[in-house]
Amino acid sequence: MAVRDMAMRQPRSEVRVTWLRVQRTIGRLLIYSGLIFLAVLVAVPFFYMISGSFKRNSEMFSYPLTLIPIEPILTNYERLLGGKEIPFTQQFANSALIAVTQTALSLFIASLVGWGFAKYEFRGKKPLFGFLLATMMFPGQVALVPQFLLMVKLGWLDTYWAVIMPGVAGAFGAFFMRQIMLGVPNELLDAGRIDGSSEFGLYVRIGLPLSGAGLSILAVLTFLGAWNNYLWPLIVLRTASKFTFPVGLATLFGLYKIEYGMILAGAFLATLPVLVIFFLGRNQFVAGITAGALKG
Repeated sequence: MAVRDMAMRQPRSEVRVTWLRVQRTIGRLLIYSGLIFLAVLVAVPFFYMISGSFKRNSEMFSYPLTLIPIEPILTNYERLLGGKEIPFTQQFANSALIAVTQTALSLFIASLVGWGFAKYEFRGKKPLFGFLLATMMFPGQVALVPQFLLMVKLGWLDTYWAVIMPGVAGAFGAFFMRQIMLGVPNELLDAGRIDGSSEFGLYVRIGLPLSGAGLSILAVLTFLGAWNNYLWPLIVLRTASKFTFPVGLATLFGLYKIEYGMILAGAFLATLPVLVIFFLGRNQFVAGITAGALKG
């Protein structure tokens, strides 16, 4: 009897294991199918942007739509980079200058504020931190008019500083760096003080190196925000040679004619630095998100 019971249980256990494997396989297939669908959904517009930059306007609106150009041309890139319609290369350089400067200043200020909230106790710390978080609830459009009046008072209208300075101090950056820097061991700070290091030296020699992942992700987010910013540069800049590339490309929308090919060519060229930065820093990007999510 015991031998027969064991013989009956063994096939049942094998069937259960086989069924679990089938369930896991089906679950993986569903997950991969969903991911492939989402990837195609995201990739098709991007691919159409690239192919559209090699098309004439007449071919873009032909029916049926074609993803691959029938007669590829380089005219859109030649006109865009030639500088006759718009000084695109200058505007591209303006965007790079503004984005890099704003990112560097934002990282410095956000890391300093985050370091202070994470590692020092002072009177009014909790209310001040609560006020800092509360400012994140207000949309940026609320401050457009006061910021514009401030730029006029400072005499910064139609200058790069008018675009850079309003974005260097943000509540999100300070909060994010505070979460990252909470993980820096206090024992290292005490050891540094015993060795005679100054408080700023602790921040430079210990705080920044141990917060590299957080700085990387904040740098990517800040750079993307400054690189793609359209509304604020449109408000404060007046000269075409000082425009950023989003504002410059918007000038190709005319009343009677829209240069779709040039716009798509400019959009494609503008995505290249972003793709390079993301692929070079993708590991730090993921590590920074994970570290920021785990700190309390």
